[in-house]
Amino acid sequence: MNDNKGKRLWVFPDCELPPPGEHPLEGHESIIVLNMNDDKAILRFTLYFPDQEPVEGLAAEVEGQRVRCFRLDHPEDLGGYVVPKETQYAVKLVSDVPVVVQYGRLDTRQTNMAFYTTMGLSV
Repeated sequence: MNDNKGKRLWVFPDCELPPPGEHPLEGHESIIVLNMNDDKAILRFTLYFPDQEPVEGLAAEVEGQRVRCFRLDHPEDLGGYVVPKETQYAVKLVSDVPVVVQYGRLDTRQTNMAFYTTMGLSV
């Protein structure tokens, strides 16, 4: 049942982890998950690359009635997996309960840093 508490499948096709840069704010990507359910959300991430097999089974959790930011430059947020920097990839997130998911990127490779967020495709 989905009583407007999100979706179970989210896709983010345009990912590329920027290097940290020389700016006080480090360049990074993040996946932010809002779990408005009472139950814990069990998440499974799959990363897709243009020139290698997908990396599957990266597990994480978000407690009920909580929000959690997964920094994609922090391996501990993806079960120890190190996301390669400056490499095109896509993310699929599957949750056992409906959640709301947002993607963000801060790129500090230029003096005029770029920050944006977007909602993914959810089905």
